[in-house]
Amino acid sequence: MTGQTETGGATGTQDKDYNLIWYVEACLSNALRLQGYIEDAERAEDTEVADLFRKAQADSRKGAELGKGLLRARLGRG
Repeated sequence: MTGQTETGGATGTQDKDYNLIWYVEACLSNALRLQGYIEDAERAEDTEVADLFRKAQADSRKGAELGKGLLRARLGRG
């Protein structure tokens, strides 16, 4: 957690694990937000922008899946 000294005492979650959880949430949130952007571009019949947002959404989904895989492995070790 950049700029903060909390190392799990307050949250009960180590920074590296908290950061991983945050990353997955950010990727999923971004994928959801991009869906709205895609729909806006489609309504405007701007396929170039819609395609850009689809690619960005796919990258966000991929990041979320990679992060979820790490979380599953680490939480299983508990």
